[in-house]
Amino acid sequence: MAVLTFRTDLCKGCGLCVDACPKGVIRLAADKINNKGHHPAEAAKPEACIGCAFCAVMCPDCIIKVER
Repeated sequence: MAVLTFRTDLCKGCGLCVDACPKGVIRLAADKINNKGHHPAEAAKPEACIGCAFCAVMCPDCIIKVER
């Protein structure tokens, strides 16, 4: 199982990682707002992550780390 780590303080909530995830693991947090005023990305279903790292590749701010 892969482990996802997010630098939520730097996330601008663009949602590119959400669209890139083939398993629907990532979502934008509806109940959290970071210091920039955005809803940051978070793992909604971390157990479903296959470690493809499409999310990390798509992130323009490099806030996602995928460890296998």
